Amino acid sequence: MSIINALEWRYAVKKFDSSKFLTEEKLNVLKKAFNLTATSYGLQPVKLLIVSDKKLQKQLRASSWNQAQVEDASHLLIFSIENKIDDVYIKNYFARVKHIRNTPDEILEPFQNFLIEDFNSKNAEEIKNWAKNQVYLAMGNLLTVCAIEKIDACPMEGFSSEEYDEILDLKSKNLTAVLVLPIGYRAEDDMFAAFKKVRKPLQDSVIELK
Repeated sequence: MSIINALEWRYAVKKFDSSKFLTEEKLNVLKKAFNLTATSYGLQPVKLLIVSDKKLQKQLRASSWNQAQVEDASHLLIFSIENKIDDVYIKNYFARVKHIRNTPDEILEPFQNFLIEDFNSKNAEEIKNWAKNQVYLAMGNLLTVCAIEKIDACPMEGFSSEEYDEILDLKSKNLTAVLVLPIGYRAEDDMFAAFKKVRKPLQDSVIELK
């Protein structure tokens, strides 16, 4: 299936088949795709939580405007951000670059110092908003990968981040929940699967400057 056909096939699933589950092979594809997602400066201020405990999914449904997809999906993906992006976090990133690429310090240090200075000049809310933007990149990437892999999904902002953080004890992990993505397989009677996509004409959404 071509990428365009896959994207035409996907939709925001409203009803999952709760008897169908993703294989470990499919989950591993999504894990690797998440980890390969582009992020600003390559800093990866995002983490993915994967929930497959049905009791926990049921509990989280109550904190998700009672949306059934959260409970009925094969797995629930929770996109979160790191709450602390400081000098140590940035230095650890450059240590990883040095280890993997064997890049000399004289090349890495100017960029490292620039990022440390740049982030020190931002307040906590600015850094949080920057990190949240990276979450949307990650979800967008996974939505495309899901479509290619014929995995159904439903991207969600409709949930209580505070309640998720409490239920999952995310503060102890220095994380905050930002987006939710139930994944699995659509129910045969989900009428939304047959709906035509509503999109602007291509000429109204794309501007070519020649």
